[in-house]
Amino acid sequence: MGTKPITENRKGRFNYEILESFEAGIVLVGTEVKSVRAGKINISDSFAIIQKGELTLLNANISVYTHGNLNNHDPLRTRILLVHRSEIRRLIGITREKGLTLVPLRAYWKDGRVKLEVGVGRGKKLYDKRETIREREWSREKGRILKGD
Repeated sequence: MGTKPITENRKGRFNYEILESFEAGIVLVGTEVKSVRAGKINISDSFAIIQKGELTLLNANISVYTHGNLNNHDPLRTRILLVHRSEIRRLIGITREKGLTLVPLRAYWKDGRVKLEVGVGRGKKLYDKRETIREREWSREKGRILKGD
């Protein structure tokens, strides 16, 4: 079937140097799935941590379903990410390293299920961010120059 994108965390790629990434499933309740289908998900301020032997997603905002009833979900609830236990053990070792964090990069549909691409990232310093902006502007300028010829 392939993958169909839902949302992307552009701020995550700008603020963090992504060393590696992996795919995780996400545990959702009924009204959350309907909101995600409508594209009402925001992962720009979210992050993942390992607590009680599970990988959990914090601060991901899945808006309240507009046609829901009293049983609607809490938009900022903590959600469990589904990965293999061996992967969790590996991530515990990685995140113990100084300055590494788990950043959700994008959400997408894969075979009718919502998947999350999570990256292991190291926070960028201000000068690294400036360098990223400089490279982006130079590539745009280069494209304009080449297009003009």
